[in-house]
Parts: sequence; C-alpha cells; structure tokens
Amino acid sequence: MNALPRPQAAPASGSRLAALNDWVAGIAALTRPDHVHWCDGSDAEYRALVTGMLADGTLVELDQATHPGCYLHRSDPDDVARVEHLTFVCTRERDDAGPNNHWMAPGQAHAKMDALFAGCMRGRTLYVVPYCMGPIDSPLSRCGVEITDSPYVVANMRLMTRMGAAALERIEREGAQGQPFVRGLHSTGELDPDRRFIMHFPEELSIKSYGSGYGGNALLGKKCHALRIASWQARQEGWLAEHMLILGVETPQGQTHYIAAAFPSACGKTNLAMLIPPQAYREQGWKVWTVGDDICWMHPGEDGRLWAINPEAGFFGVAPGTSASTNPNALATIQRDTIFTNVAVTADNQPWWEGLDDRVPALDWQGRPFDPANGPAAHPNSRFTVSARQCPSWSPHAEDAQGVPISAIVFGGRRATLMPLVFEARDWVHGVRTGASMGSETTAAATGAVGVMRRDPMAMKPFCGYHFGDYFAHWLSFDRPGARLPKIFHVNWFRKDADGCFLWPGFGENMRVLEWMVKRVEGRAAAVDSPIGLLPEAGAIASPACSTEDLERVLQVDAAALRQEQVEIAQHLHGFGQRLPPSLA
Repeated sequence: MNALPRPQAAPASGSRLAALNDWVAGIAALTRPDHVHWCDGSDAEYRALVTGMLADGTLVELDQATHPGCYLHRSDPDDVARVEHLTFVCTRERDDAGPNNHWMAPGQAHAKMDALFAGCMRGRTLYVVPYCMGPIDSPLSRCGVEITDSPYVVANMRLMTRMGAAALERIEREGAQGQPFVRGLHSTGELDPDRRFIMHFPEELSIKSYGSGYGGNALLGKKCHALRIASWQARQEGWLAEHMLILGVETPQGQTHYIAAAFPSACGKTNLAMLIPPQAYREQGWKVWTVGDDICWMHPGEDGRLWAINPEAGFFGVAPGTSASTNPNALATIQRDTIFTNVAVTADNQPWWEGLDDRVPALDWQGRPFDPANGPAAHPNSRFTVSARQCPSWSPHAEDAQGVPISAIVFGGRRATLMPLVFEARDWVHGVRTGASMGSETTAAATGAVGVMRRDPMAMKPFCGYHFGDYFAHWLSFDRPGARLPKIFHVNWFRKDADGCFLWPGFGENMRVLEWMVKRVEGRAAAVDSPIGLLPEAGAIASPACSTEDLERVLQVDAAALRQEQVEIAQHLHGFGQRLPPSLA
C-alpha cells in the first residue's frame, strides 16, 4: 500500500523514554514491518508522505492552481464510516462499560487483536506518531502515540493533532515523572469488514484498531482517544471530555461568551462553529469565533467556571452540503492544504460534492464516470481534513493554555417533530436530564440505516467510554458549592411542517437563537415557562427568512406528544439500571 519513496527509518531507539522504545519494539516484533519510522511532524516528512501516496495511488493530486496543496483519497467502498457495531470497550468488569457499549473481556480482546496484528505489516512501514491532544503547553492537554502502517493516517494526524517532535518531548518529560501516555495500535490490515475491530482498554489507556483506514476508526487521536479513553480519564480526574463544538459569541459591547454545543455527527456542528452572523448583526458589531467544531474538554477552574480546550488541531468535516451559502468560512478554509476523502471531482480536477454548486461532476467518489444511477457523486459521509488555523473565524484564544470559560452548554439533534427551536433548562439537574434524554435521527456518519430516531445522550452514545449511569452522575457532581456552572439549552434546527419542509431557515439565522442565549446568560432576556422548559417570550426571536406562522410553529410544544415522549425517555433511562442517578429517574 505505501510504496516508495518512504521516509528514512529512524534508529531502533527513537525516544529518550525507555517505556516508549520498549513498546514500539514489541509491536514491531509482532507486526514484522519492513521499516520503522519515528514521525517528527516536519514539512519535509509530510512532503515525503504525500510523494509516496501519489506514487502508489493512495492520493490523487487535485488542480494545484485552484486548490494548492490539496489531494483526494478514495477509501475502500466498504470502509466509509464509523463502525459502531464493531467498536468495543474492554473493561475488567462488564458493567463498567455499561449497556451503552459493546463489551469484551480484555484478555479475549487482546488475544483476538494480536492474532490479527501478527505479521500484518510485512512489506509496509511502521510509523510511530507521537501527538498531543490540545495546545502543546496546556496542562489540560493529554498525549498519546499511535503506531500505524497507513501514511494516509499519518498525514491526517499531522493536520488533526499537534504531532511530532514537540509532542514527543512532552511525552518524554511527563514519562520521566511517571505520567502515562495513551497507546494506540492501528493497521489497515486487509480492509476486510469481517476482520475489522476497534478495541478500547480504558483501564490501560490503550487502543487497538484493525481493518479500517477511515476517519475515527483509524485516526486514533480523534474519537478513540479524545472521547472514549478521555471520558474515562476525565471521570477519574474530575473533568469532562465531550462531543461538542466550541464557539465564541462577541457582543457589540465587546464581551465574548463561549458556548459548547453537543450534536450527533453530521447534524451541523461545523456549520454552527463557523457561523457568520447576518449582515444586520455584523453591522451592529456581533462576531462569532471558532474554537473547535467537534470535541471539547472542560475542566473546573479556580473561579468555579468550566474552562474548555479543543483537543484537536484540525477539522475532519462532512463535505456534502458545505457551500458558499451554508458555510462560507468552511469553504474558504479548504481551498488549500486539504485532504479530501471520498468526494467527487469535476472535469478540471476540482473537488465536488452535492450542495457545493450547480456544476456536473466528471468522476464519482469511487473514480467512476459519474452516473446518477450509481447514487450521489460524493459519498454522503465524504470528508475534508484541514488545519483549523486556516479558518477565517479561528479564535485568537483557541490556543490559550488555560482554555476559554464556558457560559452556555447546548444540546440538540435532528427532530422533524415535537422539539421546539430552543428552550432553556430550569437548572443543572434539568439540563443534565435534557442531555441524557436527547434524541436524533441517524445520519450517514455511521454505518446503518439513516433517518431512524434514536436516543443519543449528550451526543455521546457512540463515544462514552464507560457506563452512562456513571457518566450522568459525573455530570451531576459538578453542581457543588462555589460552582458557576453554564446555563444549559436545547435546540432543534430541523423541525418540519406537514409537507416535510423545514420551518426554520438555519445556518446564519441561528445567530438569532445564540443572541437570545447570550442575553439569558447576561440576564437581559425574559423567558416563558412551559412543560419542556423555558421558552423565548413572543417576539424575542424573529427572522426575516421565516414567516410569523412558521416561527409560532417552530416554538410550539405539543403537550400530548410531550407526555408520550416522557414515557419513552423514562424507558430509555430505566435501561441504565441501578447506576442511574435517582434525580434523573
């Protein structure tokens, strides 16, 4: 797969940390690679990786005049999304993984995976990828090392994490003080769906992934480390690792409020994180700053507030639907130095996907001449990987070592009916219950049927590394004397009318909802009590792109439907058994 040219192999002892050297040596003995390369994260190394992947067809060069530094990767057609049914949390006690996870005993899981890894890197290069999740000098960051045989993974990890020499130095420094690093082992294997597993060992801070080269299955710093393993670490250490974007809303008075928002994958996190306010708002002085679009680590500060960092350094965004009208900041971000995965291309070799513009693509995501009979030109879960620093709305505080203070937490999902545009939880317990009972229609980000309503607590169903009952209790534990906790809201941009049309215009118009949240945080907006929570009073949210009748409907709460919803929520929460906190039952 990764033919010449390859980066030069490093000495067998690539680190000053003996434990790291020993682990790499042991993995090399198991997997039998032809070469071992310790990644330094340099530009020269990246160029060598790209050159090798262009030579063997792993990457395709796009038009360098219109998209300099941009390349296309076409993954195996059976390897295009997360595989939740093949993802396991392997704790000593089965109940610690919880009913929200697939479980396997650690000994059995290690044996299964080591049998797959045995000799799997013959003819390949073993890459050692040291990385830091979070700003390199932040005490809130955590480090890991991924071993992989995929140069595509290495290139993506360089964009998505602080990868290379600086990360290795921090790992060595912390290792000398007895602090652990997360150990991740990955191989694409044969890309056989029947020989594909992602195993997490939270008590060991380790990950093993085999048989996929795609996204969160293979970029182990992302969902595997930054959510499943980190959520376990966070509970032990007293913080939160969440599937949330982070944005800053700057008011005309110059005050910036930071908001963390949890939506399931492909439900608009990137669009909200990079929102451009409507022109009238911009003229008044409102601004939106992007801190992160997918993952948020929140730590309680000495002042009682929650302070957050984005552990990632890049965006792994969904391409379809991204356009100059829906997310101009994202579109500007990916015009250069971007790796596209499973998009289509035009006749002049530019990346294309549904919703981008009205051009007709020449080749679909599998490299075939485009034929509508074969389905969409770009895969519905096609992606772009790009450095976050290229985003026009990138926050100057995104790299602050102490993080940014969170004023509000937002939960939301795709609900065609019932859930109103926005409501506020009455208190922290109500907010946690709101997050715990979140429902959303499934998307193409994971394998399986699309459009099926499922409960996805805090958008963490695929990502929480331990029992949801314990997870909810951990959330509740932050409500203690001296805490200055964020307000909690719930939003639903996706409510539809009887004809299946969206009632709310969304995208930049969502600024109007953010404004109401900010005013609630500042104590400058009234709310109306309702059976579901606190709703905006009449006229508090208005949009020229939305009729008065649609605004009324999008904020309505059907009491009878809500009662049935509460029955379903009670059944959902009952499934977590004795570990469910009584205050949520």
